Amino acid sequence: MASGNKDFKYRQIINLALKAIRIVVHTAIICLAVWIICWMLVCDRFTVNGPSMMPTFQTGERIWVNKTIMGARIYRKFDFDSAGLSCFRMPGFRHLKEGDIVVFNYPQGWEKGKIGFKINYVFCKRCLGCPGDTIRIAGGKYINNGHPVSSVPDHFQDILSKMPDSLARQRGVVLHAMAFKRTGWTIKDFGPLPIPAKGSVIRLDPVNRAVYKKEIEYETGMPIKEIKDSVYRFTGNWYFVGGDNMLDSRDSRYFGLVPEDFIVGVVSKNKCGGEPSGDRPE
Repeated sequence: MASGNKDFKYRQIINLALKAIRIVVHTAIICLAVWIICWMLVCDRFTVNGPSMMPTFQTGERIWVNKTIMGARIYRKFDFDSAGLSCFRMPGFRHLKEGDIVVFNYPQGWEKGKIGFKINYVFCKRCLGCPGDTIRIAGGKYINNGHPVSSVPDHFQDILSKMPDSLARQRGVVLHAMAFKRTGWTIKDFGPLPIPAKGSVIRLDPVNRAVYKKEIEYETGMPIKEIKDSVYRFTGNWYFVGGDNMLDSRDSRYFGLVPEDFIVGVVSKNKCGGEPSGDRPE
């Protein structure tokens, strides 16, 4: 009788231990699933690396990126060795607007002079031109649709505006707008550049072929010299981004426009502590 009671109690202990283990495992699985869903659909953390967003963000600062504002990006294919990106977006609260700070995949692809997707290679910049806008720089200061861009701090714009070209070159500032070599534009006097919106149409004259070469080749997958049409209709939305530190920022003045699919999300105004996760935007 005593032996039977001991066996019964032993089995009870074993059953309780197994039940506790199952609860712990199920809880861990649920927590992991919630974390993955949150990371994929809601937000992520990044660490700013470099001076391009000074004085708004200092290098080393950790930032939240909100994916719900314009909708989280979901990959259709995971073949990241090709230049193209196949994805769709979940419903978002609104479109990007001028002044939003965004994290996005750097649009310079593996092949020089072509747009391509690079997983885990992201930048942090301010959105200065949205689809349908016209962006220009006059005397070192941004102008969007005829109005000064107030979201960019005046400090660096004023310095660039007053700095002689010779001094800028001595300090290592690249004045030539490299993405638009055939236009003669510089980072002091740039544009006007209409930002393509999905469905917008341009004439394929020699100037537009030079200005929008990379964007058209990315959308069509064809060399622009093989496109014989006299007009082109864009199939996606594009954005012009810039760093707040105009003197030291690799941005759309140099690498061109950013396709909407490359945008990860909008940076929250709240900075975050703790250990960083994700990649390190310039």
